[in-house]
Amino acid sequence: MEQRELEELKGRVLCAAVLEKAGFAIDLKESTRRAVKHRRGSDIIIVIHDGRGWFDPLSDAKGDVFTLIQHLDGVAFTEVLVRAAELVGFRPAEPGWTQPARERQPSVSLAERWRARRDLRPGSATWRYLRQERHLPESMLRAGTRQHRLREGPHGSLWAAHVDDGGIVTGWEERGPQWRGFSTGGMKVLFRLGAPDALRFCITEAAIDAMSLAALEGLREGSLYLSTGGGWSPATDAAGRTLATRPGAQLVAATDANSQGEAFAGRLREIAETTDCDWIRLTPPGDDWNEALKEKAREEQEWRNGRRDLPHARRPHQG
Repeated sequence: MEQRELEELKGRVLCAAVLEKAGFAIDLKESTRRAVKHRRGSDIIIVIHDGRGWFDPLSDAKGDVFTLIQHLDGVAFTEVLVRAAELVGFRPAEPGWTQPARERQPSVSLAERWRARRDLRPGSATWRYLRQERHLPESMLRAGTRQHRLREGPHGSLWAAHVDDGGIVTGWEERGPQWRGFSTGGMKVLFRLGAPDALRFCITEAAIDAMSLAALEGLREGSLYLSTGGGWSPATDAAGRTLATRPGAQLVAATDANSQGEAFAGRLREIAETTDCDWIRLTPPGDDWNEALKEKAREEQEWRNGRRDLPHARRPHQG
């Protein structure tokens, strides 16, 4: 088959078609329009580039639709072409997005886009979202704002900055009532909240989880609460290794209680072992740390409601 024919075949088959035929399903909750997560048991594949590219977040595997077939089935390239040809014309299921696609933003620099957004303000739509839906305490929101990590995004969403070792913003996580994603053109390194000179590093998968764990621990002294943004880029790996080389450092793998979280925890353990750093696994009691914070808030509310119902808690009748 000539190169022109190979390119034509490649262009007629989407990675999502391969995954659907292989038994994968879309994880809409964990997907964005630019990166659609597909799951099959503990296997995870992220589809990017409008369905033309993919990567495995738990390994270094990535590529086009041909390499995806090889990755899943372990077959020779001639068989890859046969299997790809069988999928020509097959239309995979599409994510059921609840929000329309966002309009493309003007071509301005990452730093300019970050500076253009307001700091988090009490009473704003973003503040209400984080307080009422995410149950983050005011102390965490004020701490994140003081450290210049939080901005108000569009439509009541949060922008949580990822920064490099020099404190330069490289991108930001975007989370809101109807939206989740990462800054266009940005690079995932680490979201950081807490003591810059810390020796205890609690690494989660989302900035909201990092703030939730900080809230549960009372922003523990000597701790830095971090987020990978749900990915594991070479820059994230390098930043983690830099932190692990601090004398007396401890890596705390506070990732989610699922297969992806365990895979990320394994990577942190490998970093700790190769840098001779202390390492522990801290597993959330629910799926993630924000769920744990919400459950604590529910329990406290139930306790307060119970106190109000006690006879001795009622005011005596004034006759």
